[in-house]
Amino acid sequence: MKRRSFLTKINNWVIYILLTLAVAGVVIASIVLIDYLRKEEIKRIELFATAIKYQQEEIVEDPIALDLLLQISKTNNTIPVIVTDKNKIPIDGEGFQINIPKEIQNDPKKMKALLRKMESSYRPIELQMPNDNNQYVFYTNSDLLNNLRYSPYILGLLILAYIFFSFWFLRTIKKTDEGYVWAGLAKETAHQIGTPLSSMIGWITILRMENENSEGVKEIENDINRLKTISERFSKIGSVPELKDLNINETLQQNFDYLKSRISKKVIFRLIVPKQEILVPHNRILVSWVMENIVKNAVDSMKGEGRLEIELYEKNKYTVIDFKDSGSGMSNYQARNAFKPGYSTKKRGWGLGLSLAKRVIKEYHNGDIKIAHTEVGKGSTFRIMMKNS
Repeated sequence: MKRRSFLTKINNWVIYILLTLAVAGVVIASIVLIDYLRKEEIKRIELFATAIKYQQEEIVEDPIALDLLLQISKTNNTIPVIVTDKNKIPIDGEGFQINIPKEIQNDPKKMKALLRKMESSYRPIELQMPNDNNQYVFYTNSDLLNNLRYSPYILGLLILAYIFFSFWFLRTIKKTDEGYVWAGLAKETAHQIGTPLSSMIGWITILRMENENSEGVKEIENDINRLKTISERFSKIGSVPELKDLNINETLQQNFDYLKSRISKKVIFRLIVPKQEILVPHNRILVSWVMENIVKNAVDSMKGEGRLEIELYEKNKYTVIDFKDSGSGMSNYQARNAFKPGYSTKKRGWGLGLSLAKRVIKEYHNGDIKIAHTEVGKGSTFRIMMKNS
């Protein structure tokens, strides 16, 4: 069982690493693509600046070449560009301020602020013009490129969210399926026990008629009643049990008296309950089952010798039941997995007892069950908490 848990843990880590690498790969690929687009925009601006320069020098006599230069200067419909003189003052006129909002063009202060922002992003391209009337081409990223800058991170978050949602969804389905399996197994067990049990009840009636005061008949009758209780417990798994306001002190006392006569005499077994009644909405049959499971696990951990104490008390609006044993205790790993279906530290254990106990307390009684304290070699304390009436 431990080996299977270890292999499952390793497989989970492999999946997490692969998913992390996949997300990192998508993000890196997006960043590389955006960097490529940025460099392409820079090349377009350099070509645009060359076209602006040749148009102003008026050395191009071929009308086809001139038309080509005009087309180049007009193809920029996305990248903000401002052409300035050598003093970095914007030049008015068509083709010198491209993709700049009108409200900025008409406001010198905003235009100056935009120039500073452009210069902080990219070094302006200097155009060598005749008579030392050099010009500068200021530019910045297009809106599309600016928006794409955040896309790798948004994409990565979306992928992670999708992966986490998928894991949660699959885990929920698996948990639901497991619940149906356990419920079906429990009901089938109840059905299988019920058939020979009916026959045994008939035979005990015949034996009682032959010798009503036989000690053996009384003991067999007690065991049959116990089997009937066990069958009823299993039949309630998977269906909503009826909760009644009952005295929890009495429920614990009944089970304590029954268990004390059946566990090792080397176990010092004590029950501490308050004098006043504590009414808690619960199903007595199912709570007694939980109690038996915890006591059985405690006795096993003590190897039939030690000290086991059950204490009942109230805390705020909750009723608390502590099961404190002097057994072998648990490691942190064992404590984390103690309530998981199929987990067991015993060679012949099925790992169902504590799992079903948790289901009974949390799902049927809206309470909580946990390991309040454990220490290797010194014992454990299991704690049940249920709301008072």
